[in-house]
Amino acid sequence: MKILVLNCGSSSLKYQLIDMENESLLASGKYERIGEKEAFLTHKVNNQKIKIEKSAFNHTEAIEITLKQLTNPEYKVIDDLTEINAIGHRLVHGGEKIADSVIIDDSVVEVLKQCEDLAPLHNPACILGIEACQKVMPNTPMVGVFDTAFHQTMPKERYIYPIPYKYYEKYGVRKYGFHGTSHKYVSQRIAEIMGREDLKVVTCHLGQGSSLCAIKNGKSVETSMGLTPIAGIPMVTRSGDMDPSVLTYLMKKEGISATDIEDILNKESGLAGMSGLAPDFREIEEKSVSGDEKARLAINKFNYSVASYVAKCAVAMNGMDVLIFTGGVGENQINIRRDICKQLEFMGVEIDEDKNNMRGEEKEISTPTSKVKIYVIPTNEELMIARETVRLI
Repeated sequence: MKILVLNCGSSSLKYQLIDMENESLLASGKYERIGEKEAFLTHKVNNQKIKIEKSAFNHTEAIEITLKQLTNPEYKVIDDLTEINAIGHRLVHGGEKIADSVIIDDSVVEVLKQCEDLAPLHNPACILGIEACQKVMPNTPMVGVFDTAFHQTMPKERYIYPIPYKYYEKYGVRKYGFHGTSHKYVSQRIAEIMGREDLKVVTCHLGQGSSLCAIKNGKSVETSMGLTPIAGIPMVTRSGDMDPSVLTYLMKKEGISATDIEDILNKESGLAGMSGLAPDFREIEEKSVSGDEKARLAINKFNYSVASYVAKCAVAMNGMDVLIFTGGVGENQINIRRDICKQLEFMGVEIDEDKNNMRGEEKEISTPTSKVKIYVIPTNEELMIARETVRLI
């Protein structure tokens, strides 16, 4: 069974074609700058990386061009589109109405439209991707895997906000959480590695966007992101948690609108905002090591915030058996993992610095005497989406 996994952004399309008989990757790629004349596709197949400069003025065109590459006799991935048994879509925000992966139909698209205010950058792009596939491959079943769905098992006292309850009833204002597919994948993987499911796991998905999750017996019981992906720990350009009065104070002082402050929180804050550097985690960390004071401040703030949220997640489960690092930063930044773990030594977290001296491997990095097992597990959201697609069809 072959599954096409799609992740649609506002001007991009990421994809993977996976053979689920052995979970092997047949092809992958990314279409960038959709809607512009300079749009291009980077297609990876058979250890080749092919750049195709071809205008795609909408997602339908981008998907049509991508599918032609999958059947291109020069690369020989598949002979015919009928070999694709189903399409799995990465969807972002389903609110409270969708608590699991779903077969996509008109009602699912309607929920995405109703939640557009909660994910204005993501949900419209998801709808475009679904509609494009319906035009290009109308007889192929589609499954939606939501970032928010995994966190629907959180107890109400952990997702409700301490504001007038009427806003929850009227607008669904509550904590939802994101990166659910990644958190679910690595938590299932650690259960396989350790041969047990009765685990208290804290997963740290650290990257351009970052979030933590407390997972007890395979279910999310606490997470760091909230109504939107701004909340939680500071990220590369997103602020994370802060005193909400900071926002109203700045709006009054600077005479800026709600839209302006949203842009500042999403695009100008976090580590880049604190350091004054480009929004590149690696560059900020490198500058912090070489003596840049603001860069060091930003990295210290990030590490402290992650360690603090790990402790909060442990409180949510009344303990912790395993700490997992994943995502681009979590999998590759050696110093970040070390410094976070050093701040958790009071909880019995002991990192082995020799084992930790690696990047991108699946590996245990805790000492033999550590009370908490520490693992690095590379995430694979696309495979998780493919598995969910197979399960549903």
